[in-house]
Formats: sequence, C-alpha cells, structure tokens
Amino acid sequence: MARLELSLLHEIGRVRDPASAVLGALRRDLGLQVEESGWARAAEIADHLTWTRDPFDRLITAHAMAFGAVLCTRDARIHEHYAEAFWKT
Repeated sequence: MARLELSLLHEIGRVRDPASAVLGALRRDLGLQVEESGWARAAEIADHLTWTRDPFDRLITAHAMAFGAVLCTRDARIHEHYAEAFWKT
C-alpha cells in the first residue's frame, strides 16, 4: 500500500522521486523495510479507523497497528491517532 500511495503521489507531482527510489533510500539509509503480509487483518482494523476518509492512510496505519510496528510518516493526522508514528526531520 505504501508503494502504491508513493507511486500515485509521484504521478501527481507531490513526491519528486518514484516509489522505488524512495523505498530504496529508506531501506539503505534507515534500514526500514516494507512489510508485505497481514493485509486481511489490516483491512479489519482499517474498518474502524474513522478519523480519516483517506483509504491509504487507513490501510497503512492499520497495517502498522496489526504488527505493532513503527510507521514512518510526516502526516500530522496519523501522528495524532497512532502513537507509533515517527518522522525525523
């Protein structure tokens, strides 16, 4: 889901680099990796995240919640609603 959202943001000019470059830099520079399992559980959790109408924000946050994982995001709304959201400037 993170890859898809980054791709769409790149297509509309909100993110300068393509998803593969962003994810590659995160992996290389910070050791982060994209978790690719657990989507059924994430969909169940996302159904209850009514603080946003953005399907990407719901699914990405729910997926992190399903694993109790840190979520790397600058999104202020996600930071308000998910204690494990992280961004270092």
